Amino acid sequence: MTSEGPGTTLLGLYPGLPVLFSILTLFPEAIESYQDVGILGIARARGLLTTRTVNFRDFTRDRHRTVDDRPFGGGPGMVLKPEPITEAIEWIEQRFGPHRRIALTPDGAPLTQTMVEGLASAPEGGADPLPVLLLCGRYEGFDERVLELHEFERLSIGDYVLAGGELPALVLLESVSRLIPGVLGDGRSALEDSFSAAADGGLDHPHYTRPRVFRDREVPGVLLDGDHSKIAAWRRTQRESRTSSRRPDLTGGKDEP
Repeated sequence: MTSEGPGTTLLGLYPGLPVLFSILTLFPEAIESYQDVGILGIARARGLLTTRTVNFRDFTRDRHRTVDDRPFGGGPGMVLKPEPITEAIEWIEQRFGPHRRIALTPDGAPLTQTMVEGLASAPEGGADPLPVLLLCGRYEGFDERVLELHEFERLSIGDYVLAGGELPALVLLESVSRLIPGVLGDGRSALEDSFSAAADGGLDHPHYTRPRVFRDREVPGVLLDGDHSKIAAWRRTQRESRTSSRRPDLTGGKDEP
């Protein structure tokens, strides 16, 4: 990952067609520290993922580098000012072109595997993928005019509130990076995960490895006899059973209260 004053994120999702993720944040170090480990670290080491962050505090114009102010109408907390964010967005797009803009915010649409796969898929018609700008909030959130003026999509990673948008941004980046060809040791791992088309949008089946017996618990015998058709049928049944009992909402049912 590179960070230069204002910065940016490059994802090589398709051969010859890198996708640019510009991460706009007050805490670039939160993004940078995590991207040296795990899947993101592998993607970077293999030259499949490059990131550059932008700290929108660098676009303030007062000596205190102020990025927030009290809310109109009163109430607790502080609201992120529109000027530094807007100037940072304009700086990025002057250098890297127009972006698809996504704000990580609790009032956004829930992030799903379908959305992730969309970000990791080449556009129809052979067009170049549009760079993506991820906006990470803090405090009480953004001045609403920023999101309206720049026509941001809004994404949430769940019905709870975090201190900022950096963790949701990393969740999105890691989920997309797993789908980049060459990142995982076996690309089928990503294609057969929970919520994938191979799992019919439901949960994955249980997995087992050696030893065959662990503290009196044995691996299901069907996985040991080498009959691939029986194994496939067992896994399909397990996926359906797990999804029905643990996530009935994925099959059109309702969660228990």
